[in-house]
Amino acid sequence: MRIISGDALRLRIYTGERDTHKGRALHDVILEWARREGLAGGTVFRGLAGFGANSVVHTARVLRLSEGLPIVVEIIDDAPKIEAFLPRVEALLAEGLVTVDPVRVLLYRHGPGKEAPQDAHAQRDSDVQGL
Repeated sequence: MRIISGDALRLRIYTGERDTHKGRALHDVILEWARREGLAGGTVFRGLAGFGANSVVHTARVLRLSEGLPIVVEIIDDAPKIEAFLPRVEALLAEGLVTVDPVRVLLYRHGPGKEAPQDAHAQRDSDVQGL
């Protein structure tokens, strides 16, 4: 498992649930790219209400079906990994907001008996080298 601790960066990508890339939800594409590039972790948050550069308020109301609610994709990793990922994000976003701020990682681990994807690859690689 790749360990991150101490100083890191938090990348936040503010977009909307209607935003897409090649027919897929933009937040799904960003999260998948981050996972494939080996970033430490990412989470997608769906907002209850919000507005952006166009000043249109999008909100979830009990009696009305809402579309276009705000979405925040949050990814945390060390500075070189986040900075290397930024050009991908910039290429994807037609509109939205991207922020980066420093964070301090106190704990990052998976539960007992669970194997992180990188652990699985490392194990297979060591098995092959032992042949």
